Amino acid sequence: MKDNKFHFDVIVIGGGPAGLAAALASNEKGSKTLIVEREKKLGGILKQCIHDGFGLITFNETLSGPEYADRYMRKIMEKDISIYTSTFVSKVEKVGESFILTLINSREDVFQVSSKALVLANGCRERTSRQVFINGDRPAGIYSAGTAQYLTNIMGYLPCKNCVILGSGDIGLIMARRLTLEGAKVIGVYEMKSTPSGLSRNIMQCLEDYNIPLHLSHTVTRVIGESKVSAVETCRVDENMKLIDGTEEIIKCDGLILSVGLIPENEVAESLNIEIDPLTKGPKVDHNFRTSVNGVFSCGNSLHVNDLVDYVSESGKYAGEQAATYEENSYRKLVDITFDKKEFLYVVPQSIDLNSIDKDITIYFRSKDVIEDVKVEFYLGNKVVFMKKYNIIKPPEMEKIILNLKSFSVNNMDNLNLVMSKIKEGV
Repeated sequence: MKDNKFHFDVIVIGGGPAGLAAALASNEKGSKTLIVEREKKLGGILKQCIHDGFGLITFNETLSGPEYADRYMRKIMEKDISIYTSTFVSKVEKVGESFILTLINSREDVFQVSSKALVLANGCRERTSRQVFINGDRPAGIYSAGTAQYLTNIMGYLPCKNCVILGSGDIGLIMARRLTLEGAKVIGVYEMKSTPSGLSRNIMQCLEDYNIPLHLSHTVTRVIGESKVSAVETCRVDENMKLIDGTEEIIKCDGLILSVGLIPENEVAESLNIEIDPLTKGPKVDHNFRTSVNGVFSCGNSLHVNDLVDYVSESGKYAGEQAATYEENSYRKLVDITFDKKEFLYVVPQSIDLNSIDKDITIYFRSKDVIEDVKVEFYLGNKVVFMKKYNIIKPPEMEKIILNLKSFSVNNMDNLNLVMSKIKEGV
């Protein structure tokens, strides 16, 4: 399919922060670029994130979500970048050296576009009540934190007046504050783990500043109500996440808001048989954000769930640049990055392409537990080429290190290992 109107060098699926950055970077490399977005407007989840805290790294200032998205959209509109909004991707297949996408919208009905490279910037979705095994009735009044945010910030509705929040993820913490400001009472935030799941700054700014209780090692076990939520049952859990008999408590409320984790959206990746990392739930990639299928790149929250939108845009930029310069027959020499799963929750990228180490390499990781006085080292064989010390490291806060391997021989890179260890006293 080589019709100039419908053939592109790079197609970006998703018009959120990762997709916008990818499309902009691809265009700046001289590639004919298309953004496909299923919603009416670009910006992704940022459109409903009216709180500030965005852009501290990218723009050196604090912006609201819509302001951050607007910075990118203004740049996009200045470029020769094609955009299809309110458009759904129904099928993706690789034919020869091209990707054929079947799209659906109300303007062109069903039609096809093609490209030599594809960037997956699909974002992520929220877990539901059934995915965290909450029993009981199924009345109205159970919302994901993102849905509650949309109803409050975009639609102007107050979803509940007395609510319980399950999970201490960042969106849930932000909604605890938002609902309080709108006049609702947040009875408490209940977290199954013994430590919070959200960023420390959100615990302080959203809960402590508003005297909202955080109940660690607690979960919601049952929803009660007929047409509308009237109460929930909570219960304590032990260190093995098992319910403790006799600790059940019925809490009257008219809403249950779930902030129980995010999952990368990867239906398109799976349809192309791209290898998925069971730890991140996103595609396995090399340091160029290239997946196991040649010509497909992944970035943002569809790759792994990020804390900061700045990192989402950063990965989108790199993926867009690499997609623009991708050559079908380019040979990769991949070496996996190994790590101890008892220490790390995950590491991204999963491998390094030894044929393209002429630039800095960015590694993202999360720790498995909260650890104080720790150091992280990167080994080439038995040689330490990077070391950083941390006063404390926490699973909710993604860490980032930058490696420079240009001066090392690729012949010594058969074993790449990321290691975390406690700092010994006096060292």
